[in-house]
Amino acid sequence: MPYKEYQPEKLYYSIGEVAELLGESTSLVRYWSDTFSRFVKPQRNKKGNRKYSPADVEELKKIHYLVKERRMTLEGAAAALGRGGRSVDNNAEIAERLRGVRESLLEISKSLSV
Repeated sequence: MPYKEYQPEKLYYSIGEVAELLGESTSLVRYWSDTFSRFVKPQRNKKGNRKYSPADVEELKKIHYLVKERRMTLEGAAAALGRGGRSVDNNAEIAERLRGVRESLLEISKSLSV
């Protein structure tokens, strides 16, 4: 499933918006934020709610790719992110594009079946 569209010009996203973008629960986003605090550093508002920057969202997309798509352990994903290579960025982007292509092909297939 491709990630939902988000507005990179937006300054901050709520945890609910990030969870919806990733197709995951808010508790999982919160857990990843805490576990990968070296890479994801959400700001907090006066109430203490997390506010995620577009850069945080991109890091969470990488984490999602590594943990959910590549089935890495949390330690393995942290190590991959720590190496900082472009391969994680490129692979996550390619996987996102392929999910979009797959979704488009399924829609075309459904329209041809009717």
